[in-house]
Amino acid sequence: MAQKGQYIYEYPHPAVTADCVVFGYDGKELKVLLIKRGKEKEASTTAYVGEWALPGGFLDVEKDKTVAHTAARELKEETGLKLSVKDFKEVGTFSDIKRDPRERVITIAHYALVKLSAVEADTDAEKAEWFCMEEVPSLAFDHDKILRDACSRLRQDIHFEPVGFELMPEVFTLPQLQNLYESILEVKFDRRNFANKMKHFGMLTEVPEEEPRHGTRTPIKYRFDKENYERFKAKGFQLEF
Repeated sequence: MAQKGQYIYEYPHPAVTADCVVFGYDGKELKVLLIKRGKEKEASTTAYVGEWALPGGFLDVEKDKTVAHTAARELKEETGLKLSVKDFKEVGTFSDIKRDPRERVITIAHYALVKLSAVEADTDAEKAEWFCMEEVPSLAFDHDKILRDACSRLRQDIHFEPVGFELMPEVFTLPQLQNLYESILEVKFDRRNFANKMKHFGMLTEVPEEEPRHGTRTPIKYRFDKENYERFKAKGFQLEF
């Protein structure tokens, strides 16, 4: 713990925060997790009270080893979601002098991919809720820009990492997986070409039906081959359509 007088500088210090862009998928649409801001219990400020924002908060200088630890802690406190530091990817640093009306605040934004689950607001949040990307309201601070940058980063990453395992249910169909990629990339794929591309990498394992399939209209179900999936993820690959 820092002792009084240990740090002596001739200039004021900015505050540091972490903001979290958490993406989920419901089988049809990409979603993002938002919180409705409540009155801050510690600072007693009214900055953007009642407005929607990304989960996040201030770095604890005595407890948080990294800003990613801040992101994980604040996400759990505000929404109940418990993620590992390894689940977060850094999006960037946002330091505009007017980005926060309370004081000079520099934030490091991170994004994470999770399976959709129930969320529950806590601490300074009044509500936590999943939003479809097309229905995201105007956000507090500069969170609109952070969200745009996180979406751009995800669209880049999807070409070099096998995105999907973190978002899809355990068992899924190829149309569901295609919907995910189309939601992220905002494009439409030929169904046959998409299926061939995904099968080519050997990351999908067909799930046997408990009952015989009738005709060809019943979608085949798959699950990710976790061993191959993790191997591709660690090795890195490039996916082009």
